[in-house]
Amino acid sequence: MAKQRLRVIPLGGLGEIGKNMLLLEFGDDIIAIDAGLMFPEEEVLGVDLVIPDISYLEERRHRLRALIITHGHEDHTGALPYLLPRLDAPVYCTRLTEGLISVKLKGHKLLSRARLKVVRPGDEVPLGKLRVEFFRVGHSIPDAVGLIIRTPMGTIVHSGDFKLDHTPVDGKPLDISRLAQVGGEGVMLLLSDSTYVEEAGYTPSEKMVGETLDHIIGEATGRVIIATFASLIARIQQVMDAAARHGRQVFILGRSMVDNVRMALALGYLHPPPDTLATLDRLHKLPPNRIVIVTTGTQGEPTSALVRMAHRDHRQVRIQPGDTVVLSATPIPGNESLINRTVDNLFRQGADVLYHKLAPVHVHGHGSQEELKLILNLVKPRFFVPIHGEYRHLRLHARLAQSLGLAKERIFVLEDGDILELTPERGRVVGKLDSGHVYVDGLGVAAGDSIVLRDRRVLAQDGIVVVVITIDKQTGKLVRHPEVVSRGFAAAEELLEESRELVARTLDRTGERPAERGFINTKVKDALGRFLYKQTKRRPLILSAMVEV
Repeated sequence: MAKQRLRVIPLGGLGEIGKNMLLLEFGDDIIAIDAGLMFPEEEVLGVDLVIPDISYLEERRHRLRALIITHGHEDHTGALPYLLPRLDAPVYCTRLTEGLISVKLKGHKLLSRARLKVVRPGDEVPLGKLRVEFFRVGHSIPDAVGLIIRTPMGTIVHSGDFKLDHTPVDGKPLDISRLAQVGGEGVMLLLSDSTYVEEAGYTPSEKMVGETLDHIIGEATGRVIIATFASLIARIQQVMDAAARHGRQVFILGRSMVDNVRMALALGYLHPPPDTLATLDRLHKLPPNRIVIVTTGTQGEPTSALVRMAHRDHRQVRIQPGDTVVLSATPIPGNESLINRTVDNLFRQGADVLYHKLAPVHVHGHGSQEELKLILNLVKPRFFVPIHGEYRHLRLHARLAQSLGLAKERIFVLEDGDILELTPERGRVVGKLDSGHVYVDGLGVAAGDSIVLRDRRVLAQDGIVVVVITIDKQTGKLVRHPEVVSRGFAAAEELLEESRELVARTLDRTGERPAERGFINTKVKDALGRFLYKQTKRRPLILSAMVEV
């Protein structure tokens, strides 16, 4: 029957890092797993964020039973402020994740409209004919979960982002026993994180980072400034513990960092040692060797606190010789040049800068090859879909599964928009959605091929030429010679003068009725565009401004 089909439809996160979102569809029921963002590539000018295209889901919003969020990182939650107003569905997540989402939605004035439902590992939620159980996974943020999804066709396991860390900061490792139990019962489909499939062995424990930070803080003679992600609550706890051991006080800078720390303190996810967390009014009253500053800016974000410090533009903190700056994160692909400029500027001001290439100040939260093998062997799925990663990661994860004996025809390497249909016996890709990027620019949201973005590319590559035309309102004839001005387009004065003459000839009319404004603009742009390309082999953006007198 048509309704007895299970569909797996990734809307983001397959073939790219970030923007994670995946749909599971059975009959009249749909659930969406995660709703993340990613940062744009450098050539996408002026765009702040990239989010999934949910056109398919919007058309079927009446069938959407819930959004399930696996953990609180931006690449899994960041699109919610832009998607929730278009989708009327509850959001299920763990307590810390709910806190992080609430901070985000409050900033967008959407918190009162959201239906956030808090769950714990071990809870089960019925969603139509689907039933979702949450199980604990280890990651670089507390309260991360994977999913066990019961369907009439079989059980699905979604790993979420995970690694096998036996000494996590919060003391709550991956629930291996539950996975083994489910694997013994029989699993139809495994969806597993592929981000670090290129790494051999096991991912190091977060404990190693804590030991490194303790060493750095203990040996520094001046202030220690540690930049990390605002959502990396476990790292903030490690910094506070190390600071307390060495008689230092911790100061929190950056709006998102302050908001998240305040939330984590209120929910009991941060436990600062006595007299460790201090308010900013004490920052200039302590000697440098008693200060640790925790802030944002690991990705070189232009408005972040660390970047403002690097440009001597921060109101409270100026970098000075003797400072030790730690970037406790690895670069997100595409941000490398921004980060390198920030590091260079910090060095120029006399700071000693430590980052992932110089010291183990960060470990990633994703399983390496041996951990991925462990999950495959525990779950023993009938079908396998690698998720979360660029295309090479997905292919390598598929190869890893084959090396463990899973048949090639039972492994599906998907990309965003692919529609995979499964029955208990077989699976096949039956189609592909038009699931491109959606760009967030300030408060605006635009499709990936929007005119605005195309114009920005033209402006960046070839510049702009503005033509000002003054015509008689009654006759449509030129009242004065056209003006032609260029910006970002290298044009000698002779070329501009030829352009003015060309526009004048183009508009030299003897008719008695004035031409329509749209006709004149089009005629000027076409004639001038052909002329400039012939002369320069460039295609500047041409704007025509008409003044009627």
